[in-house]
Amino acid sequence: MQRLIHAGDGVAWLEEHSPLPADHSIITSLPDSSEVPALGFEGWRTWFSETSRLICDAVAPSAAAIFFQTDVKREGTWVDKAYLVQRGAEAAGTALLWHKVVCRAPAGMTTFGRPAYAHLLCFSRGLRLEKGQSTADVMPRLGEMTWARAMGVEACVASVKFLAAHARARVIVDPFCGLGTAVAVANQLGLGGIGVELSAKRAEKARSLTVRLT
Repeated sequence: MQRLIHAGDGVAWLEEHSPLPADHSIITSLPDSSEVPALGFEGWRTWFSETSRLICDAVAPSAAAIFFQTDVKREGTWVDKAYLVQRGAEAAGTALLWHKVVCRAPAGMTTFGRPAYAHLLCFSRGLRLEKGQSTADVMPRLGEMTWARAMGVEACVASVKFLAAHARARVIVDPFCGLGTAVAVANQLGLGGIGVELSAKRAEKARSLTVRLT
């Protein structure tokens, strides 16, 4: 399947290409404050929610946007990225279809700096699910990570399969693709993929990334 990886700014790409076609849905993970230090912490919080709004605005009413986010600890307190995403999603007028917890470490294990779980959140303006379409709220594994900040492969597989089945997605877009895990998974499951990555080196690697599906 087709894979297009653009080296550039994800926000600028979204602003240029919104709204996306109805058969395009988004899977992404927004950068942590440590990756954009020039914004400062409060500036990053504002940017994070505004970019979440932009992403939710970009998808068609029948499509969906999925965010994979891991909280961080700052000065002894947790920064809840799910909350920041939901602020932007609410501003875009989208509804939360589901919020899954993805285990990054076994239950009962103490972790430091980052929690033992990640958030997987799905938003749509028009898509709704029947009770019989529900899936597990807790995923026991995130799967292989292609680099330290990657989305887990198993989380990507679950997300791509959901979007193909329920949002009729034929193309998965990741405007902050890193090494391109979500796009690679989409390709291996028979969907097209578009990624945008600010780092030219990572964008080049994303063009040829392959992942092992479990």
